[in-house]
Amino acid sequence: MKIIALNFKYFTIPWNVFDFIIVIASITGQVLEKMTITFLVNPTLLRVARIARIGRLLRLVKAAKGIRTLLFTLAASMPALLNIGLLLFIIMFVYSIFGMSFFAYVRKSAGVTDLFNFETFPNSMIILFQMCTTAGWSGVFQALTNDQPPDCDPALDLPSNKGDCGDSTIATPFLVSYVIITSFIMVNMYIAIILENFSQAQEDVQRGLTEDDYDMYYEKWQRFDPLGSQFIQYDQLSNFVDSLKPPLRIQKPNHSLLVAMNIPICEQDRVHYIDILDGLIKSFFSTCDISISSSEFHAPIDIKKDRPKDYRPITTTLRRQRELHLCRIGLKAFRTNVERRRHERKNRESML
Repeated sequence: MKIIALNFKYFTIPWNVFDFIIVIASITGQVLEKMTITFLVNPTLLRVARIARIGRLLRLVKAAKGIRTLLFTLAASMPALLNIGLLLFIIMFVYSIFGMSFFAYVRKSAGVTDLFNFETFPNSMIILFQMCTTAGWSGVFQALTNDQPPDCDPALDLPSNKGDCGDSTIATPFLVSYVIITSFIMVNMYIAIILENFSQAQEDVQRGLTEDDYDMYYEKWQRFDPLGSQFIQYDQLSNFVDSLKPPLRIQKPNHSLLVAMNIPICEQDRVHYIDILDGLIKSFFSTCDISISSSEFHAPIDIKKDRPKDYRPITTTLRRQRELHLCRIGLKAFRTNVERRRHERKNRESML
């Protein structure tokens, strides 16, 4: 129904595209389930396809500010996390080569098994990945430090000079340094970066404008401009800013504040939504004593470029108020002069 109502505009909204994919995946799963007898499709694959329906719960992210803050924190932390992950991979790569050089033929015992060992590069990366979480490192340490019979046989004919024995003098600094670098430093850096970005996101929500505030502005604008002309009449401006939610709202009476914002007025007595938003943003930061130039403020639109071709400002709210004030002064002077002349004429007529 939404596709019929919105036509191709339906696919311009990311949440609609996400919902469309989930629905298609669910329908595909049901169709394949009916075809299991003919094509012998694995039922496990069908159950996995039906699990995709749970993805609709992610639509709550659009309305839940707390979840949006967490996702924003994750997105903001991703570049730093990738850099730390790359550095961690390089450290594991170096230690893996080192472990294969000294402990490739260690007898399997304790933490060294057929899967967790230093015989091949993939197995070395697996055992190092396990130890970076401090899981099972004591067992690996025990196996690598077994350098005396009967725990090992130094006389075995192996490329290693010590048979299948370990070397405690090398294994001790090797494992201790690796656990300290990866677990106590690198892994904790992940937590530190996420907490730092989460604190920054919380401060941005409390002190500045968020995406929710801009979304609220656009939703209110659609009610006053249902045709999408990007303009409203000047006499609607007061009602519009009063209908907004904090922190962008300017409650009535708001005429003096709108005049001070010096919002451009275009032909046919219209005001553009960007000019209004620009004025509201400056008003908000001025009341919070925050300088826009020095803050980390980034508007979701280009204030200077995102305007239609018929945008032709001819005056501003401040200039309009000055013009009205001058007109009142001139009209008052004119009326005073007319009244004075009328009074003088009556005096002359009474004297005659």
